[in-house]
Amino acid sequence: MNHEPEDLPGSLTEIPSWAGELARMSCGCNPQGLTTALGIFYLRIRSRHSIGWAAAAMLFVVCAAPAWSDGSFAQAGEADMARRQQGILTGMPFMANITPRTFVDDLGRKLYLAKAPTRIVSLAPSITEILFAIGLEQQIVGVTEFCDYPPEAKQKPKVGYTHPNIEVIVSLQPDLVLAPRSFLRADLLVKLEQLKIPTFIVDPESFEEIPSRIQLIGRMADRSASADAVAKAMKERIAAIRSKTEGLPRVRVLYVLNSQPLITVGPGSFIHHVIGFAGGVNIASQASVPYPRLNMEVVLKEDPEIIVFPIGKADGVPFGDQQLWQQWPSLSAVKQGRLHQIPSDLLNRPGPRIVEGLERLASILHPEAFAASVAP
Repeated sequence: MNHEPEDLPGSLTEIPSWAGELARMSCGCNPQGLTTALGIFYLRIRSRHSIGWAAAAMLFVVCAAPAWSDGSFAQAGEADMARRQQGILTGMPFMANITPRTFVDDLGRKLYLAKAPTRIVSLAPSITEILFAIGLEQQIVGVTEFCDYPPEAKQKPKVGYTHPNIEVIVSLQPDLVLAPRSFLRADLLVKLEQLKIPTFIVDPESFEEIPSRIQLIGRMADRSASADAVAKAMKERIAAIRSKTEGLPRVRVLYVLNSQPLITVGPGSFIHHVIGFAGGVNIASQASVPYPRLNMEVVLKEDPEIIVFPIGKADGVPFGDQQLWQQWPSLSAVKQGRLHQIPSDLLNRPGPRIVEGLERLASILHPEAFAASVAP
């Protein structure tokens, strides 16, 4: 995201570094254009071996720089200026009267924002829920096809999901795109960078990171107060749930993300952490990847006491696939009839409602610890 000026073509690559520095000192905009101009002067006067001409030419360029910034050179930098007027910059700050803020995304990339974004595209339902939760409804200009909460999210323009439409995104003129790591294709990220559309990856790997990501988005959008309030409420509710389960015996759990093939969660996924917070032990805790495939030999060996299936139109396990587990009567979960369902949008989305998913799961694992107010 730190965009560097492109190399100058042809003989102008001989331009000394001081030419560029002089351009940047003399005019805050279009430094590459002025660098080119200074290079032309430099090459011409060098051929004449005239120090006097050199000094005169350079003095002329420095004095004339402000006027050029309103002419053809300014036109060449029109796109950059438009972006500055929008208050969104990538790279180093250009405007002395705006204090830039630096943010690091979950790919370790830096993004510089001169001011809060006003047109945001969300590429994940969880991100959309975060934006609504901290009061950024008016700033959202595009969401995915599966962004369905709160209900107002359904009214926002759609940009696709696993294959976001780059033409639609560009047409929405976003000054910030927030995206998860898992569904953001490399070619899409490269294209967004080429178009100089700031793109920020939000992809918490642990349950504890979710409130901090909400606060991070809040700081980027000048919504720190509301974001901090949401994070605080989440932490308090998490602490209350843990207080009910931490002294209870741990229950072996299999969380079925997909039946055919059998895919579950492992260390490195936030749902793995949720299972632990809810008072369970993930039977795939020895996996080396966040979302491992399991064979039945491993499942039979680990013998889960509870099997949980997410349900819902986006990430749900079909009811027919759930019933196939009845063919394994030796499993403790099947033998005891402890096959449970949980809404996928509560547990599979790393957003504000993950706390509700945690409470649902904890009540499944330890029903004796929770009041009847928790929905089954």
